[in-house]
Amino acid sequence: MKKSLVVVAVLSLFASMAQADVTANLSLTSKYKYRGQDQSDAEKDVLPAVQGGFDFSSGGLYLGNWNSSIGFAHGTEMDFYGGYKGEAGGLAYDVGVLQYYYPGTDASVLNTTELYGAVSFSIVTFKYSHTVSDEYFGIVDGQNTGYFDLTANYDLGNGLTLNGHLGHTRFPSGAKDVGAVNYTDYKLGVTYDLGSGFSLGGAVVGADKKDAWGDINKARAIVTLTKAM
Repeated sequence: MKKSLVVVAVLSLFASMAQADVTANLSLTSKYKYRGQDQSDAEKDVLPAVQGGFDFSSGGLYLGNWNSSIGFAHGTEMDFYGGYKGEAGGLAYDVGVLQYYYPGTDASVLNTTELYGAVSFSIVTFKYSHTVSDEYFGIVDGQNTGYFDLTANYDLGNGLTLNGHLGHTRFPSGAKDVGAVNYTDYKLGVTYDLGSGFSLGGAVVGADKKDAWGDINKARAIVTLTKAM
């Protein structure tokens, strides 16, 4: 009986995945910043990165992968995530888990795992991410680091969308003891729909506490060309 239930569950999973929607994306950006911080040479305002990934979704369930060239850890970041999206009480919600992976044994210290939850209403989304791995991108005692993300996208018409973002990284006491400093990051920009799945975005992205973090928190003007498939 137990074996039969397992078989049914496995067949149901494959049937669900067979009916899944599959999307992909590919981007070229003039500078890769994550949570307001440079992911490449901080001495250069422009250092292009190639990025892209794909998503499987079925009902509210989804799985995905996203990748980017970077300026450390053998030059590659790979993100793997999965979760569930739905609606309740007039709000859209999204909960899941995200694994940041950096290939190479000497880069494994950078690997980070987060749980996240988000709610959206109209043009605004609030998301909270919580680190469950022992380290936060190589910062020791980084477990329980929290990231607060408030994002809004406003349709201006004629293919233009105004993009705004404000985020805050809060470290636990252990990470602060080794020098980690809480900081706030921001983004303000506009995206233009070029048609046929292409879009062009321009934004100013940066963060405060530059005195503690250095030029990686410097504000940059970033241009990104994306193809959605």
